[in-house]
Amino acid sequence: MAIDLSAFVKTSAQPKDRVSPMAAKLVGSEILKIAAEIRALIAQGKPVCNLTVGDFDPKQFPIPEVLRANITAAYAAHETNYPPSNGMPELRSSVQRFYERDLGLKLPIESILIASGARPVIYGIYRAVVAEGDEVLYPVPSWNNNHYVTMLGAKGVTVKCGPESRFLPTRDSLLAGLPTARLVCLNSPLNPTGTAMGKDMVLGISEAIVKENEKREKSGARPVYLMYDHIYWMLTAKGTTHHTPPELVPEMARYTIFVDGISKAFASTGVRVGWAIGPVDVIDRMSAILGHVGAWAPRAEQLATAKLLDDPSAITAYLTNLRRELAVRLDALHDGFQKLKSAGLPVDSLSPEGAIYLTVRVHPFGKKSAAIGKTLETNEDVRKHLLEAAGVGVVPFQAFGYPGETGWFRLSVGAVSPRDIEDAMPRIAEALRALA
Repeated sequence: MAIDLSAFVKTSAQPKDRVSPMAAKLVGSEILKIAAEIRALIAQGKPVCNLTVGDFDPKQFPIPEVLRANITAAYAAHETNYPPSNGMPELRSSVQRFYERDLGLKLPIESILIASGARPVIYGIYRAVVAEGDEVLYPVPSWNNNHYVTMLGAKGVTVKCGPESRFLPTRDSLLAGLPTARLVCLNSPLNPTGTAMGKDMVLGISEAIVKENEKREKSGARPVYLMYDHIYWMLTAKGTTHHTPPELVPEMARYTIFVDGISKAFASTGVRVGWAIGPVDVIDRMSAILGHVGAWAPRAEQLATAKLLDDPSAITAYLTNLRRELAVRLDALHDGFQKLKSAGLPVDSLSPEGAIYLTVRVHPFGKKSAAIGKTLETNEDVRKHLLEAAGVGVVPFQAFGYPGETGWFRLSVGAVSPRDIEDAMPRIAEALRALA
């Protein structure tokens, strides 16, 4: 008979009494909490247009066929043992060729590190360049920087960005925090807003970082690095051009650490292949850190990704279709909210520039919701009202570190069909008109 250990593992002690101070302070994902609510409604048979997850429904967006076929072939060839901790040579070489071919950046193989997606890369960057108490400068809204700061015992210095800059940072907005920062974190196209940094913005920030590091080099101080997360760079909207710091200021190659991978551009979030590219000395230390935690991508998936990146025609065909399908959904949402705005409802939206997200404002504050039985005072109240009254799931900007009850939300289109959006817009209109 098995020993029942439930009484021992279900302790009544407070977590802070049993775990590290960091673990006690770390909060879970707000987005996952919202996802659990949506799953519960779906289980009850209620229709929900789920615009919350930064993921892709494989039924809507399958991975590239060449990637799927080569993963299967690699497993059939028994490519199931440990890969090198810094990545399969085939994949590192293909990433090198890919960046030279598509981004015009020629880099040594030693500057490329493969990992199991972008998250370990980001963690590795923080671990490699940020010490306890160091300042990390990042704009808000942004994805998860607050959690990484907590894990490192660092000091987060936030720069609040607003709709006037499409929620993107400018050179001037970062200048005050730059002299004491150890790491600057930028993401373009931006999660959660779906907006992208223009050439002048990237140029200005890059020039400021180089100038700051020239001062530090003279005094012998450690440099400030830029974590440039451009995991969505292949998903820019029509009319938007993606730029990188070293492209505009080559000296930035000494200080820029790229975050990239296949998860978004190839709808391959579960395949878990990402990479970092940066100064060789930093990449070497990141490799040692991630090697100790076993954060490498599976061998078969790495080999298949290498073949995908060396197939420009397959990439072009896949991205042409993916961008088109994303644009259909994003444009339908944006156009729908603009029509509601024109009809006098308290909503607004920013035109999409990239990624899989739309920034929307819903601000019926002070109105009474029968669906949730209270007056709408906060973004969370509005979120719950939309979910209960309209069957639409959205994520408030507070989940991305953005302060204030201003009605801004992220809407993601990776898990919905055009019909889902078409059906949801009248429900949103009805839910807003029903407010007393």
